[in-house]
Amino acid sequence: MTEAAEDLQRSSSREINATDDLDGDRLREYCGVFGVFDLPDAAAIAALGLHALQHRGQEAAGIVSFDGGRFHGERRLGLVGDHFSQENTIKRLPGAAAIGHVRYATTGETMLRNVQPLFAELNTGGFAVAHNGNLTNAQTLRRELIREGAIFQSTSDTEVILHLVARSRRPLLIDRFIEALRSIEGAYSLVALTNKKLIGARDPLGIRPLVIGEFNGKYILASETCALDIIGARFVRDVMNGEIVIISEDGIQSLRPFPPQPMRPCIFEYIYFARPDSIVHGRPVYEVRKAMGAELARERLIDADVVVPVPDSGVPAALGYSQQSGVPFELGIIRNHYVGRTFIEPTQIARDFGVRMKHSANRCVVAGKRVILIDDSVVRGTTSVKIVQMMRDAGATEVHFLISSPPITNPDYYGIDTPQKENLLAATHTLDEMREYIGCDSLGFLSVDGIYRAMGYERRDPIRPQFTDHCFTGDYPTSLTDLVGENRAQLSLLAEAS
Repeated sequence: MTEAAEDLQRSSSREINATDDLDGDRLREYCGVFGVFDLPDAAAIAALGLHALQHRGQEAAGIVSFDGGRFHGERRLGLVGDHFSQENTIKRLPGAAAIGHVRYATTGETMLRNVQPLFAELNTGGFAVAHNGNLTNAQTLRRELIREGAIFQSTSDTEVILHLVARSRRPLLIDRFIEALRSIEGAYSLVALTNKKLIGARDPLGIRPLVIGEFNGKYILASETCALDIIGARFVRDVMNGEIVIISEDGIQSLRPFPPQPMRPCIFEYIYFARPDSIVHGRPVYEVRKAMGAELARERLIDADVVVPVPDSGVPAALGYSQQSGVPFELGIIRNHYVGRTFIEPTQIARDFGVRMKHSANRCVVAGKRVILIDDSVVRGTTSVKIVQMMRDAGATEVHFLISSPPITNPDYYGIDTPQKENLLAATHTLDEMREYIGCDSLGFLSVDGIYRAMGYERRDPIRPQFTDHCFTGDYPTSLTDLVGENRAQLSLLAEAS
């Protein structure tokens, strides 16, 4: 092992001991949003939608409803099913309109006051808002608002939007909302609820997703189509980049208040975040992930006996690789779906067996075999080390580790929880150093152009990239106002310091 790889091994060990959580080696999306208007039992429908969006945030959930006279809110730490499957909770959320939110916090403590939707009483009436994404000028705007006398109740960048709407002097609420959006930068999909309207909005580049559905003639907003499927709603269309949709008793209205720009949705929705049964911008996510695996086989064909996915995220890509290469697909790793956070007790033995609590080798599949492991991404690489060793302990004669996306070399500032650059394995180490650290016989990543071929393009357009792909390329599509010098800390206000 090279000196650099040994240093990384030691530093990663320290990091694991500090966090007690190998889940830090996975990418996390911040949030999912859902909105329903003019349907009986709106909160119950919203709860079902949030169940389908649970993968987008597992630390907190909230619903705000409107019964025609009053707003009602319930915000809870934990999973949707822990709270919003209870009849008494839904009864406290009466009305035919509701918005909901699931949340994942980045670092530090998850605080109830940060759980969305956020609500404020304005001179135009009640206003609730829920946000998926991350504002890259939220800290700057927050300081300005505080200097002008604003009092913040949370550390959420969503509250910045609430204050901007409240302080606008425009007579109509929708004009206040638009004025607020003109002030913010970064990525956002928003759902907002007033006493007369359900509002949806998407950032000018369309980085974060938002879709429109229809159920019994009424409109619904959701982060993904899977949230429509769970309630039997019909997908209508995507909310377009820079579009604001207004849903009321009169139907649906579309506004385009921003100068037109080419859409650049986040490529990670296809690689990892969206549920495999969702359709994002007309592309079935499951099929796209299989196509990524097939491209990986074209670029990195290996003579082996079996293709094994790292569950669950690596399954579609492994299927695609197997079908393209002819190497048999097998479930060589079995995932335990009934384990929550990896380290329940901060003991050394729990840390040592953390991955094995969630994944077990299927020895009859891998023993005596040359194994190709397929995963969708490598972040810090700590979990990858343990997965590869698990294969060797189960008797694999060779372990080749292939990733169905390019190396992650840059942090995200638009709603993905990524480590700082110095903690990204691919950012500071060569491919061979990464291979030595992970302990595999060979290591390969899908190329950037390979990702674009899987998406149906010949290659990435360097002048007008078709997707937001800065984690691979360093090409950030918006201003990063809150970023100072080389301090590339996460630009999130979504969590408290411990």
